[in-house]
Amino acid sequence: MRRPRHLAPALAASMALAACAPGGPSAPAADETLGVVASTNVYGDIAATIGGDAVAVTSIVSEPSQDPHSYEGDTRSVLSVSEADVVIENGGGYDDFIDRMLASGDSDPVVLNAVDIAGYAAAAGAEPNEHVWYDVVTMSALADEIAAALGDADAANADTYVRNAEAFNEELTALVGQQEALRRRHAGEPVGITEPVPVYLLEAIGLDVVTPEAFSEAIEEGDDVSVAVLQETLRQYRDHEVEALVLNEQTSGPITDQVGAAAEEAGVPVVPVTETLPEGETYLSWMKANLDSIGSALEQ
Repeated sequence: MRRPRHLAPALAASMALAACAPGGPSAPAADETLGVVASTNVYGDIAATIGGDAVAVTSIVSEPSQDPHSYEGDTRSVLSVSEADVVIENGGGYDDFIDRMLASGDSDPVVLNAVDIAGYAAAAGAEPNEHVWYDVVTMSALADEIAAALGDADAANADTYVRNAEAFNEELTALVGQQEALRRRHAGEPVGITEPVPVYLLEAIGLDVVTPEAFSEAIEEGDDVSVAVLQETLRQYRDHEVEALVLNEQTSGPITDQVGAAAEEAGVPVVPVTETLPEGETYLSWMKANLDSIGSALEQ
């Protein structure tokens, strides 16, 4: 996996003006609302936080049972995309249904691609890890892009969008600080995963992901895991070579259940994570909860 940029100092500096921002989204004065469509509720929440009452956000994938990799969309989703002023997609092959919907219509919304904004390039012919919403630095850059796109479409509320993005970024700065605190205490410690979903967050903490790539990539792609790779993965837990297992509970199956059971039997803490936003959470509260859970597991 390509390692994320550790830009915490630069991020903190770029957000210095956010200290004067309000604690939450400001209430815009416009009577008209902009249409924003997000591929998942992760990006939908960020858009709603920045847009406030001036935007109407539709999140196409919002249930744990929906897999963005295989989602095909429906008539309602296609209509929402066709009427949107701004569309936010993850990119990197994660939510190609958005591109298909855009290609099927005549609309021309502003399209924000999080992987492109992240600037992760393919290395040695391999695709970059597309799960960039677990990279809080990238989400700061995305927030600025959302504010700019909304401001271009709605100049009357442009300053409001900027202030809301600054307030959001101030909260992200706190998350970066939490990451750095965990990094100081646990950098270099080995952890396991079932899929590369949380890798950006784990690497920002300085953790060493030791799960064989052949295992995590096979699980992500829905391919068979070879007996040798599975046995090596299970051995890491039996031999206590892993401090914690960070498990994507949204795409569990017999193989990942077996790994989770091996971790529990060996007394290795299991930290569940998800790909979409859990009910009742915001992006900010969700990422903080993930960091809290990882920190608690490493302290055991």
